[in-house]
Amino acid sequence: MRRSINDISLVVSHNPKSSISEVYRLLRTKIPFFSKDQELKTVMVTSSQPGEGKTTTISNLAITYAQEGKKVLLIDADMRKPSLHRVFSQLNHQGLSTLLTGHVSIQDAIQETTIDHLSLLPSGPVPANPSELIDSSGMRELLSQLKDQYDVILVDTPSVLSVSDSVIVGSLCDGVIMVAAAGKVKKDHLKKAKEQLDHVNARMLGIVLNRVI
Repeated sequence: MRRSINDISLVVSHNPKSSISEVYRLLRTKIPFFSKDQELKTVMVTSSQPGEGKTTTISNLAITYAQEGKKVLLIDADMRKPSLHRVFSQLNHQGLSTLLTGHVSIQDAIQETTIDHLSLLPSGPVPANPSELIDSSGMRELLSQLKDQYDVILVDTPSVLSVSDSVIVGSLCDGVIMVAAAGKVKKDHLKKAKEQLDHVNARMLGIVLNRVI
């Protein structure tokens, strides 16, 4: 049974004519111009520190792509503190962790949302070895396979300076967007996060300044 979405977080869905929704649509429109020499099919959205709004940003960005008619997959690669299943009011008894350990198939792990054209691959139960699962041939093969099935794949990860998971995912994606909370983020944290991503040759597309008043 398809469940309801969290209207508090998903402003693009419940208030599409708002100025905030327009900002998310503008971000969607600009992303292809960040890299004219390569199609940006897999994009990771992260932050330097927790609590900067990356999950809200990636959720609304995913909806704008779906509203455009794109076939979109949203992946929760934060297997330490998963949250996308709550945003979209979905179950999390299986997902990325159980998929990478071979316990479920892709078809069983991916869930439909109440948003047309938007599917969710939740994190699944928190595993004992999230970094090892992320940094595996299975993860690389999964992203490669999913690219053939979806127009856009957006990947939510832990913050860069918290754990190594996001740096690993960044190296596997076509591009990375960093979300920074105005008035909270520290310049040296952003610099350090970018350095870690540069070290694995992740392609930084830009920074989204969040919570600007």
